[in-house]
Amino acid sequence: MGKVTGFLEIDRQDRKYKPAADRIRHYDEFVIPLSEEATRGQASRCMDCGIPFCHNGCPVNNQIPDWNDLVYHGDWRRALENLHSTNNFPEFTGRICPAPCEASCTLNLQDQPVTIKSIECAIIDRGFREGWVVPLRPGHKTGRKIAIVGSGPAGLAAAQQLARVGHDVHVYEKLAKAGGLLRYGIPDFKMEKHLIDRRVEQMTAEGVVFHYNVNVGVDLSAGELVDSHDAVILAGGAEKPRDLPIPGRELDGVHFAMDFLAQQNRRVSGEPQLRNEPILATGKHVIVIGGGDTGSDCIGTSVRHRALSVTQLEIMPRPPEKENKLLTWPDWPLKLRTSSSHEEGALRDFSVLTKEFVGQNGAVTGLRCIRVDDQMQEVPDSSFTIQADLVLLAMGFVSPVRDGLLEKIDVNLDARGNVAADTRAYISSRDKVFACGDMRRGQSLVVWAIREGRQCAASVDAFLTGDTDLPR
Repeated sequence: MGKVTGFLEIDRQDRKYKPAADRIRHYDEFVIPLSEEATRGQASRCMDCGIPFCHNGCPVNNQIPDWNDLVYHGDWRRALENLHSTNNFPEFTGRICPAPCEASCTLNLQDQPVTIKSIECAIIDRGFREGWVVPLRPGHKTGRKIAIVGSGPAGLAAAQQLARVGHDVHVYEKLAKAGGLLRYGIPDFKMEKHLIDRRVEQMTAEGVVFHYNVNVGVDLSAGELVDSHDAVILAGGAEKPRDLPIPGRELDGVHFAMDFLAQQNRRVSGEPQLRNEPILATGKHVIVIGGGDTGSDCIGTSVRHRALSVTQLEIMPRPPEKENKLLTWPDWPLKLRTSSSHEEGALRDFSVLTKEFVGQNGAVTGLRCIRVDDQMQEVPDSSFTIQADLVLLAMGFVSPVRDGLLEKIDVNLDARGNVAADTRAYISSRDKVFACGDMRRGQSLVVWAIREGRQCAASVDAFLTGDTDLPR
């Protein structure tokens, strides 16, 4: 424990944002890191609990008190080694993870939690600046060949782990670059894509081979892939969006959120678009249906497009401003969360059910909505309409896409349409075919995908060699 009275003497201080008026003019990251002195002070607030609940709050089980202590004492390199021992990509989680570890912090019971996420990001960013993050090449090769379908966080984590123990790892990605939704879903203002590129460079130097623009099941036979590899990992994510099949759904101007976000990310990177029709919010009244992170990303992107107005609709009731900590701790609490995008200019409305998209000349012009109560029952005489020129459906994802790979690889699916596999062996119903990440568990967090990729890698290594030293 670095400073016994740190949590008594130092208040929580987190990273700040650049002014909204400035940041909405570009797509760059806008978080202002804490100084080294301030970061060490925040690390000293960690109480080194006898039972550190943050370990369980973190899906990858980061050893948070350990690297907090190392940061406080200025031993940043050892802090980085500790952090990397449980998390392959802390620069991703340090930017876009909602930090369930902070909700589980013991200090959060009666005070403000330790700024775990900011400290994590500071460690890895310093590691890259100092040149401490280098390729870790295997000392020997096993001669076993592994295919990983999908290059999102689960696929990348599995690939890196398996390559480092000497397997010949091939990652198949249907798009032009690696990253999955990290690259094509998360806006650049939340996470710039050079962060993915430098990890891909590291992994390539470690022996991972990336095959881009290869849609397994379409461009490459699923049977051929299985036959030509000693093991196959399905890590393709859960990309099928939840639709809203109500009258007027066919109108122009009603789009899935991910189509909108992916287009913008390609504009920023200069990649060719996959569809000719641009989806732009410029000069439009935008309605975002769905109150989660994807909806928030649509708001921030629409504001940068110079939308006339942005309104977010949520069918659930408005959460409380603050949680009852003594009731919810150490679990993730339900409370009102205001993102940086909300602060940039958006109206939010809760307990709203959209009944119909209304339009004129084939294009959407508004929404007919009605209020619902806490039991999702319609409130009589509460109908209203909202003007809309662009509607973005951000209601989450229901399952992996079945066309192509899943319809041809012959694996069992669970009741929700995900690949059926447990969290011990991660093996599917087909011999030597494994599954992890959102394709196995359904839509979830980046940090859960990294955890599953790491655990699946350990299972594959044990399957191929009879034993494994890879951590779970």
